[in-house]
Amino acid sequence: MMKVLICDATAQSALDMIAEAGIEVVNKPAITPEELLEEIAEYDAMVVRSRTKVRKPVIDAATKLKAIVRGGVGLDNIDVKYAGSKGIQVLNTPTASTAAVAELAIGYIFALARNIPQMTISMEEGEWAKKSFSGTEIAGKTLGLIGAGRIACSVGQKANALGMAVVAYDPYVESAEGIKIVALEELLTLADYISLHVPYNEGTHNILNADTFAEMKDGVYVINCGRGGTIDEDALFDSLKSGKVAGAALDVYTEEPSMGHKLYTLEQVIGSPHIGAGTVEAKARVGTEVAKNVINVLKG
Repeated sequence: MMKVLICDATAQSALDMIAEAGIEVVNKPAITPEELLEEIAEYDAMVVRSRTKVRKPVIDAATKLKAIVRGGVGLDNIDVKYAGSKGIQVLNTPTASTAAVAELAIGYIFALARNIPQMTISMEEGEWAKKSFSGTEIAGKTLGLIGAGRIACSVGQKANALGMAVVAYDPYVESAEGIKIVALEELLTLADYISLHVPYNEGTHNILNADTFAEMKDGVYVINCGRGGTIDEDALFDSLKSGKVAGAALDVYTEEPSMGHKLYTLEQVIGSPHIGAGTVEAKARVGTEVAKNVINVLKG
């Protein structure tokens, strides 16, 4: 019987679906890198999320592996090219988490505009600081999207419905409904809110840095529900301290897990522990797509 190793938390319904197809499921969502190296030779497929890294040593040890299935969008934790050279298919679930991530980004726009987390903390501390929190409206503001893929376009559509103008920078996209495609330099000067939705690679490494922060409007807000490593976090810290950036909302970080990050010493920073796709609905959709991918590869 063919075997699949589940390396990260995956919906039980997906595991049941794979098992019902006659594939043995070994569920080890907390497997360590050392254990993975020791065990991977036994398996025909593996399922990962963002936690597990699949680099050359793992691929070399995976002598039976036919498929690496990533539950989610990004593939930066997998050496895709090297896996392909070994005849291993790499598949992901690019549409399953679109709504969840887009809604989180929109939620962060509201939270930044109205200081919702800060007001909550103030109330919990027994304060009634009604005059201390003056928010802004998002209608009439400009949202700049760095990236114009599925998730970014979903964010843009929702922002349009809220009365925002939307521009986007993406060297691979010529047009998008309701979104004006512009050069990065133009986006930086136009946007009141900047939201990142790009994969992490050489071209996007620290795409927001000290130089690009300097080109932005004073009082801009920055949101990253895309990938860590696309913002120079030291430069963001400095820009927040100076007031150039009025606030930031982060779901992803250069190093994860990210505990005790200095950005969270600033009250104008809010965030979450990489939970963009962490809705009940998205997890179910991701699980279903993961199961289908595993079954299709191993059962033809």
